[in-house]
Parts: sequence; C-alpha cells; structure tokens
Amino acid sequence: MLNKYPLWKNLLILITLVVGFLYALPNLYPDDYAVQISGARSGTEVSQRTLDQAVEALGEADVPVKSSSLQERSALIRLDSGAAQLKARPVVQAILSDEYVVALNMAPSTPDWLRSIGAGPMKLGLDLRGGVHFLLEVDMETAIEQRLEALSGQIKRDLREERIRYRGGDLEGARNVVLSFRDESERDAAFSLVRRDYDQFLLDNRRGEDDEYELALTLAESQVREIKEYALQQNLTTLRNRVNELGVAEPLVQQQGDSRVVVQLPGVQDTAQAKRVLGATANLEFRLEAPQDAPTSATEEFPFRDSEMRTARVEKEIIVTGESVVNAQQGFDENSQPQVNITLSSAGGDMMNRATRNAISRRMAVIFIEYDTETEERRVDGEVKTVETRSIDHSIISLATIQSALGASFRITGLDSISEAGELALLLRAGSLAAPMYFVEERTIGPSLGQKNIDAGMMSVALGFALVLIYMAVFYRAFGMVANLALTANLMLLIACMSILSATLTLPGIAGIVLTVGIAVDANVLIFERIKEEVKSGMPFQSAISAGYSRAFVSIVDANITTLLVAVILFAMGSGPVKGFAVTLCIGILTSMFTSLLVSRGIVNFIYGGRTLEKLSIGGKLTHG
Repeated sequence: MLNKYPLWKNLLILITLVVGFLYALPNLYPDDYAVQISGARSGTEVSQRTLDQAVEALGEADVPVKSSSLQERSALIRLDSGAAQLKARPVVQAILSDEYVVALNMAPSTPDWLRSIGAGPMKLGLDLRGGVHFLLEVDMETAIEQRLEALSGQIKRDLREERIRYRGGDLEGARNVVLSFRDESERDAAFSLVRRDYDQFLLDNRRGEDDEYELALTLAESQVREIKEYALQQNLTTLRNRVNELGVAEPLVQQQGDSRVVVQLPGVQDTAQAKRVLGATANLEFRLEAPQDAPTSATEEFPFRDSEMRTARVEKEIIVTGESVVNAQQGFDENSQPQVNITLSSAGGDMMNRATRNAISRRMAVIFIEYDTETEERRVDGEVKTVETRSIDHSIISLATIQSALGASFRITGLDSISEAGELALLLRAGSLAAPMYFVEERTIGPSLGQKNIDAGMMSVALGFALVLIYMAVFYRAFGMVANLALTANLMLLIACMSILSATLTLPGIAGIVLTVGIAVDANVLIFERIKEEVKSGMPFQSAISAGYSRAFVSIVDANITTLLVAVILFAMGSGPVKGFAVTLCIGILTSMFTSLLVSRGIVNFIYGGRTLEKLSIGGKLTHG
C-alpha cells in the first residue's frame, strides 16, 4: 500500500524521538551559579564545620545562599545569580586558611531521574559557559639545571665503570660542571671519554686551587637552546595529556612566546583540582639511602611526606626521575593499602637495574618533588606590591629495602589515601613535566559574559527558526506544518546528540545550528516541490507523494554528503571555533537527513496514507487526483 510504513519503521521513528526528547530535556535545566571549596592539596578534606563557617560568612555579607552541600572531599555552595557568585568568592576565601581553594563553578541542576539514565546538558565552550584561563611559565633555568645534573650523574657513573678516579663533579654556575683529578693522565682519560660520548659540552683543561687537574664541562649554547625547546614542547604535551585525563571538553593548550603556555578550560567543575593537576610537577626521583659514613657533601637530607619529624639522608646521585615513567596505575598491596604500580621505559629500566643490582639489602628512597608559588602583599618603597615567592619541596614518600634487582616494573607504597595514589598515578601517567611551571596569571571567565553570548546566539536561532516556520506554514499549508514538526524534531535530536556525545557548544556552534535549520528545511522544500510537479503532470496524489519522497531522496543525500565531507575536513584541519562549528554542522546534517526523509514522511503517511484524496494542501490549487 502506498505511503504506509511497516510497524517496525514507525516504532523506530517513535523510539528515536522519545529517546531524543529525554536526552535533550536536561538542557531545560540551567546550571546553578556556585562556589566550590576544595583542599589546596589532595589530602585536605572539607568538613561540615568549614562549610557552615562559609555559609555564615555569606549571610553576614548579605549574599543569598540557595543551598549548600558536602561532596567528595569538597563543598559546594549554590547561589542565585552571577553577581552573588562573584561577590561570594572573596568573602569565603577571606575566612578560610591557605589550605583551601575557593573556585567559581557552575553546578548542574539536572533532576536525578534524568541523571540515572545518563542524561545531561550540553557542554558549553569558554565563550558561552565561562571557565578558567591559566597562563603558566616554564622555569627554563631549572630545566637547564636538571638536565645538567642528569648528565653529570651519567658521566660520573661512566667514569666509575672505567675506573677513572675523580673528585667533585658539582655544578658551577648555571652551565658548568667541574671534575677534579689527582694526576694529568686520569684527567686526559676523562677528557677523551666525555668528548667521545657527550658532545653536549665544551671542554676545558685547567689547574685548580690545590694544584689539582680540573676538567670543566660547559653546555654548548646550541644545547641550551635545545633543552629550552624540549622543556617547552614536553610541558605542552604533558599539559594536554593532563587536560585529557581531567575530561575537559574542547580545551585550549597552546604556546605563547618562548617560555609560556596558555591553558583554557571551559566549564570545569573543579577548578581547584584542575590547578593542582596542571601546576604540580609531580616529579619523582629515585635515590639510594646514603651509608652512615657517607660524606656530607655527597648526601642530602629530606623529611618524610607523612611526618616532617622523620628524615632520612639520601645520595645526591639520582637513579631515574619521573621522566622515565611510561605508565602508572593505582592499586592496593597485600595489606589493602594504596600503592602505585609503575612501569619505566627500557632505558629507565636499565638504569634502575644497574643501580640496584649492587645495592641488595640497601634502602631506596622515592622522593616527591613539588614546586609552589606563594604571593603576598608587601610594602616596598612606600608602595604596596604583590611579591611572588617560589619554593621547591622535597619529601620522601617511600623508603623500602631492595630485596632483589629492580627492572622496568615495580611499585610505590606508603601513600596516605587512595585519592592521593590516584592523583599521583594520573600525573605520572599523563607525563612528567620536563621543568617546573609557575602560574603567572589565573583568570576565571565569569558566566555573565557567556550569558550575553548565549542570549544573542539563542535569539538568532529562535528568530531564524520562527521565520522558517512561518514561511513553511504560509507557502506549503498542511505539508508546511509537517515540515515544521520535522524541523522541531531535528532541532531536538541535534541537541540530544550533542548532549549524548558530550560535544561542546560554542558561539560558532550556534551558527552551525542556524545553518542546519536552513539545510533541514531545504530538503523539505525539495520534496514538496517535487510532489507539486508530479501532481501537475497528472499523477494521482498518493503516487505523487510517494514519488516526491523517493525521487528527491538521491538529490538530498548527494547534497548532504558533500556538505558533510566539508564539515569533516573542517573538523580534522581546524581548531577552536572552526572545530566547534564543524561538530555542530556534522551532527546537524545527519539529524536533518533523518527528520527530512523519515520523520516528515512518517507524519505524512499517518495523515494521508491509505486514503482516497480529493485535494492536497501543499500550496496552490491542487484538487485533481
């Protein structure tokens, strides 16, 4: 029978529309303005007492609180407006210690029954949602110093293996290492070894103060430039990996100048953790515990992370660092205590094996390194200025006895909690920073600017949508109303698909939605005009409807496929706003084909299918049949 779908196809359309409605529905529940209180470090938890103090302070400051709640290791205070949110942050921060971070957030208000089926609103880009903008600077001098220390350690190991006796080997300035020898022959042997295996250095033979023979190693300028470039590119890669681990949609991580990196995180829900994860170097050093008779000049003393009262002396020489880590996963040991299972690179595994095979029964320390920046207001020359102080903290998280020679796989124990183990594993898995980075600028892009963009964008979509609905209703009568229903379904399915796929809606993405509305209605116009042509040629109404849809099918598919290919190329080659536009356009093309070819025909079949028609309300005077 003409213009009748089988039951399965009708059910497919109905189920698709119902699912689309459910997953588009969360977008009707706007997020609440909120401030989030989190610990500055992963081990710090927010108590109910701390939350009550914050709510009380907001009440005294005449900031209306919508609701407050404790979450996992943090607290959330929901507010009525963006103005209240901006006013609340400094009030809460002022009453809390430096152990806590107060961040601006947008808290979801989707009902629990929708969340239970995995439904949630679309993610909004930085231009719509607001978010966090970080500007970080790579500490290039520390990058050079770290590489110099690593090269110095390798050279000293090679000298010992060649049985070349030396003294010293400490860094002298920012670019130099000086080795001392008792006689000239040993210095010449060391000179030959370094010149053969380490072309990074310029070498200079000289005499020391005690008439010793010295070999000065100076990093070549080309090597310094290479270290700086490597540090910046490695940190860029690591930051991108860390952002991916955070699950932030459509982030921006890009280089700015020779030593700075810009990071933009749209719509982040935990800016405190984002700053922790992005800023923490989270580097590790593996060193052997120093023997009791070791000279002070060859050792360093560090406290344990869980108790600063406990300390241990370790050798200055580093076995491997976190840069050698290729994988890290949290887990539990046989006593159900948190641990991190680590896998090193092949080179790192070789160095670990060489260092531990002759150190059975000795203890090896795992040293955790944190770089921190503190700012405070000070009066300098009669003016109040912001003074920045940078510090480097070393702490021992594990000091275990070596039972047998270690290789590329081993584990770190002695962690305080599973959250600490998870965060450490995340940082190491995402990659170690080649050099510490410091926050130069942190700016929260408030929702007020985003709301203006959203309002303007939504107005353009609504206006374009309304004009199309009016046009179709006026020119195509009943069929125009069918097209309007299909167009509404298309917009609903587009929003649902973007929500399900966690695609990010940006301002250019809204432009893509407007374009999709035009593409969708264009297909219907093509179908309806084809039906009118068939009717005018004398074809019966039912046959004309069937022919209109079937004969326009190829043209519609061809036109949409070519547009889809362009959208895919834009997504693959573009970035930022271009990619946001391409995502929306790709999804919109697919949903418009579904609604134009299946949904609209399903509605037409329901209205006209299997009936004897005397006239057709599709614009113009079409009464024969």
